[in-house]
Amino acid sequence: MAKAQRKEDDVKIEPVTAPQSAPAETPWEAPKRIGPISLGVIIGVVLLINLPMLHYFLWRSAPAATQALPFNDDYSDAATVSAKYWSSGGLWRTVDGWLLSPGVKNNPLWLKASLPNDVAVEFDVKSMSPEGDIKVEIFGDGTDHASGYVLIHGGWNNSISIIARLDEHAPPMATLQAQANWQEKYRSDTRVRVEANPFRVEIGRQYHWRIERRGKVLSWFIDGQPFMRFEDPMPLTGKGHDRFAFSSWEAQLFFDNLKVEAL
Repeated sequence: MAKAQRKEDDVKIEPVTAPQSAPAETPWEAPKRIGPISLGVIIGVVLLINLPMLHYFLWRSAPAATQALPFNDDYSDAATVSAKYWSSGGLWRTVDGWLLSPGVKNNPLWLKASLPNDVAVEFDVKSMSPEGDIKVEIFGDGTDHASGYVLIHGGWNNSISIIARLDEHAPPMATLQAQANWQEKYRSDTRVRVEANPFRVEIGRQYHWRIERRGKVLSWFIDGQPFMRFEDPMPLTGKGHDRFAFSSWEAQLFFDNLKVEAL
């Protein structure tokens, strides 16, 4: 009778080997610095790629003032926007004889005309948005928002109207005037605004604006009635403060019958 084979006899026993030692770690070395030639090449490529933006922000200037005063525009010609105005953005266009500002996020449409110090600007306007927020800029530089005076009817959800100097979010003139010797603190770059709320903007209602400056006083009339005024101790005048523009933030605005004339 054959001898029964035990299960242990089928198990193969592997030879035990000594554990291998881990390879020696390579000491850390700081990365080699980029050589001056390679660094110059990288900087040159970056500047080349960004040259259009650098030119836009550092060397841009207002388009030439090709439009003479007195100036009139009824926006019956769709080509008038590209021919007589300039903007850095926003889909400005004519619609049914109106100039449409479709919520351009403070990208004004600048008229290519140089304003004299004393001037009158008139136009019709309506807002098709419940927030009102009718906005124009005057005596700016022809390229940048809030580079002059900003006039807003029914701003901040139709709660307030302002004439702002260099910054529509500037502190009120009353706050400045409450300080001792405030006249001595007033500078050419002072940011300030006057505030009022005579009446709200009614959606779809057509208004007639007239803005005029005589000396130091900027006056604003709506439908033939005084609306607001700003007496500026240091009026913004001369090159860099001689352009007019329509504007908007998010409201859909329609402008018509622009008239600009020296006083």
